[in-house]
Amino acid sequence: MLLDAGVEIRGSRSKDSLQEEYRRVRERTLELTDGLSDEDMMLQSMPDASPTKWHLAHTTWFFEAFLLQGHIPDYRLFDSSYAYLFNSYYETLGQRHPRPQRGLLSRPPLSEVLAYRDHVDQAMNDLLEEPSESVSSAVEIGLHHEMQHQELILTDIKHALSLNPYAFLDSERTSLSATGANQSFSEFEGGIVWVGADPEAGFSYDCEQPRHQVLIHPFRLRNSPVTNGEWLDFINDGGYERPELWLSDGWARCQHEAWQMPLYWQRQGETWRVLTLNGPAPLNPAAPVCHISFYEADAFARWAGCRLPTEFEWEYAAQEYTLEGNFSEANHWHPRPASTHDGLTQLYGDVWEWTQSSFSPYPGFSAPGGALAEYNGKFMANQYVLRGGSCVTPAQQMRSSYRNFFYPHQRWQFSGLRLAE
Repeated sequence: MLLDAGVEIRGSRSKDSLQEEYRRVRERTLELTDGLSDEDMMLQSMPDASPTKWHLAHTTWFFEAFLLQGHIPDYRLFDSSYAYLFNSYYETLGQRHPRPQRGLLSRPPLSEVLAYRDHVDQAMNDLLEEPSESVSSAVEIGLHHEMQHQELILTDIKHALSLNPYAFLDSERTSLSATGANQSFSEFEGGIVWVGADPEAGFSYDCEQPRHQVLIHPFRLRNSPVTNGEWLDFINDGGYERPELWLSDGWARCQHEAWQMPLYWQRQGETWRVLTLNGPAPLNPAAPVCHISFYEADAFARWAGCRLPTEFEWEYAAQEYTLEGNFSEANHWHPRPASTHDGLTQLYGDVWEWTQSSFSPYPGFSAPGGALAEYNGKFMANQYVLRGGSCVTPAQQMRSSYRNFFYPHQRWQFSGLRLAE
């Protein structure tokens, strides 16, 4: 299946750098599985998550389906059944295995999936010897797609391991030193401003385009994300017991699922602990709260006498800040306390920040043709936008215009909030 000629992906690079980038991204995916057993990589804890083994195979199938089959005339499929097993949601590419049952795929074994990756990588190396412009563009989106799945590997395995009581048995870890949250606000004049991906700035997804102007009224944005310590105050003030703070759908979800605290928190007497990807640890009151739903973020903002920012307020505020933070490459897959300095801090990395904006198309948006029309466009309903990336997001993915999106009840992502007025 060829990428449609109408697909426009920002950015281009030389053959050598593209080959090196391909190798680097693919190797990084495997690095993230270090320490996981074959059994770990088969776990699927809920329909929203996928087994690590499935992620390894799906990202490989992506290159096979969208590049190798259309650009190498004599390309030999590793296994013709993989198109059914490892297609995610591409209806135009045929039937696929049910998503909630990915954890039942004990076969093919992990060893065969790794051999599949080697098979595709060898063919891709040959293809990238003399890449055309269309191939280079398709590889770029394939690599960014794989980086998205690198993040999902970490979030999904964390959720799976959290359901095993063994994960909470280590009680000897210490917390980072606590510092006070910066509860001050920065003021922004707003106006008629440009938002969306800069066409000259490199890669971006279709949902970040086209760049366009919006009117932003004067607003204030808090300098730091909401912290665990502040969330404890919310809990102690009955935040999970006061329906007047909640949207109706959120209150119904809160009651149905018996929410009393963020996901992965655990109370042991008067002590609060949290599960991290390195095991359980004492809750650090100075670190940004994470693993909360949009409903919880909205309720907290109302409790605090504030609101969530719009995605355009967030982007406008973030445009002048350096793109740096605690990203996946630091291999510290848990939010860190903010450093103390003036102005906005932790805009990038640590936790995704919920906004009050629905994930909808920009004016003039047009989904690309071909199978990749299904990449983002068909999900533009009933979801909310998050900005800024997290501690498990690859730094290369991030830019001020990047729009992540999830359903308002979902909590297993590293999602937090920043208040606005």
